[in-house]
Amino acid sequence: MGESEVERAMNRVAQTESYLKEKFKSESSGHDWAHLYRVYRTSLQILAGEAPHQADKQIVSLGALLHDIADWKFHHGDESAGPRAAATWLKSLHTDEPTIQAVCTIISELSFKGAGVQTPMSTLEGKIVQDADRLDALGAVGIARAFAYGGFKHRMMFDPGAPPHLHQTAEQYKAQQSTTVNHFFEKLLLLRDRMNTETARKLAEERHRFMVDFLDRFFAESHETESAHVRLLQTFCQTENDS
Repeated sequence: MGESEVERAMNRVAQTESYLKEKFKSESSGHDWAHLYRVYRTSLQILAGEAPHQADKQIVSLGALLHDIADWKFHHGDESAGPRAAATWLKSLHTDEPTIQAVCTIISELSFKGAGVQTPMSTLEGKIVQDADRLDALGAVGIARAFAYGGFKHRMMFDPGAPPHLHQTAEQYKAQQSTTVNHFFEKLLLLRDRMNTETARKLAEERHRFMVDFLDRFFAESHETESAHVRLLQTFCQTENDS
């Protein structure tokens, strides 16, 4: 008796897990296997809370696992690298074309591209994966990943004389050479209000507050309580319900 479609889907996900775990085992920028796995597990958590009978679990799972298979940040800004690499892998698993297209669409639409750039997801599965990926940029894990990436890119940790910039185009965002602390203002603190699902919004609220508290403590220990960064941080202190 041959495999059922459910069994084939489960096998694809399991093989993809094994492939990515090996591929990213030495990654040190915060875009490692642990990140992929957290996004995968959080995607399933959001799926269960939002649309367990409306979204395709296989597409959510594969989209989450493969979303950073070839991130443009590590491929000279090439946004097509990720979808191409994902399609090649999925074809090797004899994945049907509609599933490949759905996963590649998620990867192509997912990334944050600047404060002034809207990045709407065209499918429910994409909204779930985007929320999970953004949640992994928040909270304690998000703080750790931000400084890991900053170190990987040899960026300054903090410069009180260099204010954050809210980039209005993807080109500006890709070209920026900001400090790690500025990255919180230019991206991370903006994510709470850009979640697609109610489940993600609830999870994001606590993680957002944790980051605000961390930055408040960071500036106090840095003797920068009167800096422009501190004044800007106050605008992020209110909860989503207050905004």
